[in-house]
Amino acid sequence: MTKHKTSQPNIVSRPPIVVIMGHIDHGKSTLLDYIRKTNVVDGEAGGITQHLSAYCVEHTTKEGAKKNITFLDTPGHEAFQKMRFRGADVADIAILIVSAEDGVKPQTKEALTCILKAKIPYIVAINKIDKPGANLVRTQSSLIENEIYIEGMGGDISWTQISAKVGTGVDELLDLVLLTAELAEFKTDANAGGSGTVIEGKLDGKRGTTATLMIKDGSVLSGTFVVSGTSYAPVRIMEDWSGKNIKEAHAGEPIGIVGWNEVPKIGEAFITVGSKKEAEVITQKNKLATPKIVEAESDLPTIPLLIKADVLGTIDAIVHELEKWKSDRMVVKVIGTGVGTISSNDVQNVSATKDAIIVGFNVKPDRSAIDLAERLGVEIETFDIIYKLSEWLETALKARTPMKEEEVITGKAKILKHFSTQKNAHVLGGRLEEGNLALGQHVRITRRDIELGRGVLKNLQQQKSNVKNISEGEFGMQLDSKVEIAPGDYIEAFNIITT
Repeated sequence: MTKHKTSQPNIVSRPPIVVIMGHIDHGKSTLLDYIRKTNVVDGEAGGITQHLSAYCVEHTTKEGAKKNITFLDTPGHEAFQKMRFRGADVADIAILIVSAEDGVKPQTKEALTCILKAKIPYIVAINKIDKPGANLVRTQSSLIENEIYIEGMGGDISWTQISAKVGTGVDELLDLVLLTAELAEFKTDANAGGSGTVIEGKLDGKRGTTATLMIKDGSVLSGTFVVSGTSYAPVRIMEDWSGKNIKEAHAGEPIGIVGWNEVPKIGEAFITVGSKKEAEVITQKNKLATPKIVEAESDLPTIPLLIKADVLGTIDAIVHELEKWKSDRMVVKVIGTGVGTISSNDVQNVSATKDAIIVGFNVKPDRSAIDLAERLGVEIETFDIIYKLSEWLETALKARTPMKEEEVITGKAKILKHFSTQKNAHVLGGRLEEGNLALGQHVRITRRDIELGRGVLKNLQQQKSNVKNISEGEFGMQLDSKVEIAPGDYIEAFNIITT
C-alpha cells in the first residue's frame, strides 16, 4: 500500500459539509428526509432527532452536473446545544431553516449564534410554504427584525422558500448550497493522510467501540490507524454513511470506524498514521498532556449521578440539562458517565455512594443490574425523550433538596418595665413599635442591636384582658426566657417558615 507521506500532493475539490439548523419543529429532519428519501422522523422517540448523524447525497444541478453534498443532522431540542455547536464547527455551510408559519423562534436565534460563532456562510430556507398559515412577508419581516438581512430585503444572505414535506424549492436550495461552496472553494490534498473531527462515539454491545468521523482533509485508507486524543483504532472495519464496508474514504465524507481502544471524545480532532506503534506513541503523549481537573469542594449536600447513554453526544445533552439546575442548598455531582447498557458493575460501583442515582438515556439496565439494584437500594431511571428526562430531573432533584428554615420577623416591641421574674418567667410591660405579636411566638431579645438570647411569649394582656394578638399600643406579657431582661431592651417576634 502506498503511504500518504510519500505521495505527491493532489489538490482537488471536495464536497461541502452542510448543517441544517433551526427551531425544534421547523422541519430540519423533514428536509433531510426528503433529500435522502429515507425516514428519520417516524423512527425518533417523540418525533425529535436526538443524535448527530451525517449523510451523503448526489444532486443534479439545473445545468445537469452531478455534485455530492454531505449533510449533518443536529438535534433540535434545546438540551442538545453542545451537539449543535459541534455540528456548526464541523460544517462548511449552514442552512438556517425557518417556518413560514412561525417566523424566528428562540432556537432559531440560538442556531444563528452557533453559525456566527463557527464563522461559516449560511443560507436561509423559509419552510412550510404549503401550510395554510404560511405568511412569507411576515416571516421576512421577522428575519429582518432579528438582524438576519436576506437578499432583496437590504442584505446579502441567500434565501429561498421551500416545502420540505412535498419538495417544493428543494432543488433550488441545493443549487444555492453548491453555488456557495463554489465561491468558497473547498479544496483537499487527496494524497494526504485523512484528518477531521469525531462527531459521535458509542459502545456497541455487539460490535464494540465505534465512532463516526467527518473527514475534512485528505483520505483515510484501509490498513492505516486513526488517532484522536487518547483513543486510536485500526482502519479494518470502515463503513460509509449507509453502513456499507469501504476500503477508502475521502474529504467531505462521514465514516464509521469500529475497534477503538476507548470511545473517542466528541468534537476532538483525528489524524491518520501508518502503524499501531505510531498511534500508541501519540496517544501516550496526549494522555500525559491531558490536564487533571480538580473539582472545588462544597459543604452542601450532594446528589451523585451516574449517567449511561447510547452515545457520547447524549451525555453532553444530559450534562447540559444538569448545568441549568442551580441550588444554594445542594450540589448535583456527576460521578461517572459511560455508553452502553446499565450493568450490575454500574450498580455495584454506585452502591457505596449514599443517595446515588443511575440515569439512563436510550439504554436499559440488564436483568442482573435490576436484581442487584433492588437488593442494594440503588435507584435507576431510564428515558428515551430528552424533555421527559428534564422533567424528571427537576422533580427528583427538588424532592431531594434539603428543606430550609427561615425566620420571618412579624413585629418588634420595646420593653418599658420589668415587674418580676419567677424561674424563667418574666412579667414585663412593653410598647409595640412595628408589626404585630402573637401568643406562643418565639422572640429574639436584643440590647443595642445585639442579640442576648431568645424566648417564647406565654401570655399577652391589653387593658387587663388576656389577648392572643397585639397589633398596637402598650401591653403586658409573660415571656419565658433564661435571659436577664431590662427596660430599654427590644423583642422581635418571628415565625419559622420552611421552604
